[in-house]
Amino acid sequence: MSTIPITPDAADEPWVLPDRGTVGMACLIMAESAIFVIFVVAYIFYMGQSLSGPTPRQVLELPIFTTICLLSSSFTLHWAVAALRKSKMGAFTAWLATTVALGAIFIIGTGMEWYHLIYVDGLTIRTNLFGTTFYSLVGLHATHVIVGLLMLLAALIFALTGHVTEKHAHRMDVLSLYWHFVDAVWVVVFTVVYVLGR
Repeated sequence: MSTIPITPDAADEPWVLPDRGTVGMACLIMAESAIFVIFVVAYIFYMGQSLSGPTPRQVLELPIFTTICLLSSSFTLHWAVAALRKSKMGAFTAWLATTVALGAIFIIGTGMEWYHLIYVDGLTIRTNLFGTTFYSLVGLHATHVIVGLLMLLAALIFALTGHVTEKHAHRMDVLSLYWHFVDAVWVVVFTVVYVLGR
């Protein structure tokens, strides 16, 4: 039995419902995680089963630079939210703009990779099982990055026009959960597709 005394203030403290935004984002992330698990399992299941080329080893290169950009954006967004909590609007805007730029670099890099795969290597979504699973998995992730970028860009526009204050820090915190989730998913996708898959 615990011997820790319960103070009257602690005993009388009312239970507060979790924030709806946080709960909603948590539910969204869990649902999206299930979808990504299905796509990742499908990619692993069909790995190496293509009857014709090209194969991953023949056409895929490690996207080191774009990966560094995307993972770095999690840090810059964290610093942006921290600055917003302290009402440092200049720092918040700068870090948020950096986050958007890093995310945009990742998407541009993905687009360049796809252009080379399609028009130089001849790998399309219909070429073989590798093409189908590759574009499905990487495309699903890229779509989520674009959605996150649009939300961050909207927040940046509001910040530049003076419509964001310290009281919006929690909303940015909730939005950052989505972005960190997208970054974490990329670590899995990168490992499965570009490391194990090659």
